Amino acid sequence: MRAIDTMRTAARSLRGNRLRSALTTLGIIIGVASVVVMVAVGAGTQARIKEEIARLGTNVFIVTPGYATSGGVRLGASTRPSLTEADAEAIRSEGAGIIAAAPTVAGTAHLATAVDNWSSGVIGITEDYFAARDRRLAEGRSIDERDLKSESKVVMLGMTTAERIFKDADPIGATIRVNHLPMEVIGLLERKGEMLDGSDLDDIVLIPLGTTRNQVLGRSFAKAGSVSMITVKVADDTKINESMEEVRDILRFQHRLSANQSDDFRINNITESLKLQEQSSAALTQLLAAIASISLLVGGIGIMNIMLVSVTERTREIGVRMAIGARPATILAQFLAEATILSLAGGIAGAAAGFAGAVVAESYFDMRVELTGEPVVLAFLFSALVGLVFGLYPAMRAARKSPMEALRYE
Repeated sequence: MRAIDTMRTAARSLRGNRLRSALTTLGIIIGVASVVVMVAVGAGTQARIKEEIARLGTNVFIVTPGYATSGGVRLGASTRPSLTEADAEAIRSEGAGIIAAAPTVAGTAHLATAVDNWSSGVIGITEDYFAARDRRLAEGRSIDERDLKSESKVVMLGMTTAERIFKDADPIGATIRVNHLPMEVIGLLERKGEMLDGSDLDDIVLIPLGTTRNQVLGRSFAKAGSVSMITVKVADDTKINESMEEVRDILRFQHRLSANQSDDFRINNITESLKLQEQSSAALTQLLAAIASISLLVGGIGIMNIMLVSVTERTREIGVRMAIGARPATILAQFLAEATILSLAGGIAGAAAGFAGAVVAESYFDMRVELTGEPVVLAFLFSALVGLVFGLYPAMRAARKSPMEALRYE
C-alpha cells in the first residue's frame, strides 16, 4: 500500500470516532501551547533587558557616595556625601580611556504652568551627562557651558514631562515653575522609554548642576560641590573592569584614604547586573519550557492508551485484512500513521492556541512577548516524535496479530 493510501485509511479510521480523537489530542495541544507561550514570554523579557542594556550602554558604570553611620547605626546607601564635582573632573582628566564623567544631583520637584502641574524627577547636570547617558536632543538646544557657569534658570524636558505639562502646545521658549522658581524651557529630549521596573526615562527635568543644587532642591550639602552620583563612560567596554579599578584608585587618592581605610564611595556596574538578570531570565524560560513539555509526554501516553484500546476493538478488522493478504508491515504503518496524525493535529492546534495565548498575555496582562517560529517548529516536531514513539508499541501489537484471531473474536 502506498504511503498516501495509508494516510487516507488512517484518517478515515480517526474520523469514525471524532470525539475520542479530539480528546486524545488534548494533551498534545496543551503541551505545545504551553511551550509556545512560555518561550514567547521569556523571549520578550530577555528582549526588554537587552533594550535596557542598549539604552544604558555596555560601557557605563556608576559611582555613588558610601554609607553613613549615626549612633553606631549604618544608614542607607548614598547617605554619606563623599563625591564632588572635583572627583568627576579628576576621573575625566586622569582616567585612561574615559569618554565622560558626569556628576549629577537628583531629586523631585513640583512643576507648574498656566495649563497644568506635575511632579517629576529633577536632575542637575553638566555637559558630560549627554554623552554618559546617551541622551539626544529632539528639539531646541542643550544646556551648555554658559548655562553652567552662570547657573542659568533653564530646563530641558523629557517627552513624558512635556506632554503632561504642555499637552499639545510647543514648550520651547515657554516658562515653567520648578518648585515655584520660574525657568525657561530650552530643549526637549528624544524619547527613551520605560525600564523593566516601570520607571519612565522620559519623565525627567534636566537643569544646570549649580542651579539645581543651590536654587531648586534646596538641600544643605555637607561638602561644597557635592554631588549625588558620577556616571562614567569608557571607550572600550571590554576594559570596563580595569577602568573601574582605575577610578577606584583615583577616588581613594582624591579622598586621601589610607590603605587600612575602606572606600567612602561605591562603584556599580549596572549593565553587568542587567546581563546577569538576562541570563537568569533565559534559564528560567528554559526551565518553564521543560516543565511545559511534560504535558507533551502526558499527551503521548494518552495517545498510546487510546491506540491500545483501538487495537483491541479492531482485532476482527485486523485479522480479516491479514487474511486477505495484508502484510504485518501494512498494519504497522496504518496504526503508526493514526498515532502520528493525532499528534500532528494536536501540534497544529497547540501552536495556534499558543499564538493566541501569547497575544492575550501581551494585550491583557501587559507582558512583553516575542513570537518566533523556532519554538513553534521545535514543539511541532517534538509532538510528531511523541506520536511516533508512543504509537509504535500499539502498532507493533496490531502487526503481530494473526488472521486466526479474527475468527476467534467475539
